[in-house]
Amino acid sequence: MLTYHQRTALVTGAGRGIGKAIAETLARQGVTVICVSKSAESCGATAAAITAAGGKARALAVDVADGAAIARAAEELLKEFPTIDILVNNAGITRDGLLFRMTEADWNEVIATNLTSCFHWTKLLARPMTRARWGRIVNITSVSGVMGNAGQANYSAAKAGMIGLTKTLAREFASRNVTVNAVAPGFIKTDMTTQFVNNPEASAKILEVVPLKRFGESGDVAALTAFLCAEEAGYITGQVFNVDGGMAM
Repeated sequence: MLTYHQRTALVTGAGRGIGKAIAETLARQGVTVICVSKSAESCGATAAAITAAGGKARALAVDVADGAAIARAAEELLKEFPTIDILVNNAGITRDGLLFRMTEADWNEVIATNLTSCFHWTKLLARPMTRARWGRIVNITSVSGVMGNAGQANYSAAKAGMIGLTKTLAREFASRNVTVNAVAPGFIKTDMTTQFVNNPEASAKILEVVPLKRFGESGDVAALTAFLCAEEAGYITGQVFNVDGGMAM
């Protein structure tokens, strides 16, 4: 059992997939989890499932691409909670396409949702962490941000930006005992990868470059993220951990 000391966490993109798994895993460790997603229905379902299982959670519908909406949400949360001890920036979307076919709207939407949202949440929630001299920030990036991926210029750029942000903030916050790390999933079975996982031909091609020869599960990412949020991970910061079956070795 890892040690958390009754912490409070905020997880973005908690309505499904990896974010949902992270929220549920933290809740099982006794962490109070604020489940954020754009859809009130999806984050509400995650929070309800956690509560039904005996955990502590609440739902918060926020469009993370909207900086003003994040500011309003953070202000209200910090009236209720002295600090949000753990921040997991997981929310993400894809708008894939080759560069010459990619619209400016596709570029801007992905950057705003996947990268700029991390700037807003972290800037607003990390200051109380630094005052309390304890905090954990985990940014869920992607192997696409490590290796690049054809057809994902916007997504890869955003995820690479998260890695640079992680390393910089780890240096800025280290003296205040706030750690900042990144987790880079590979091909994980989620709604975002259904088109590949359920296509035998596409799956076979992908698994050719995955040494473990299988897709990952959301729980694989959640387990590592939960560890990085625990007391036991207090001497780990500024790192990027691939959860990809060995694809980006």
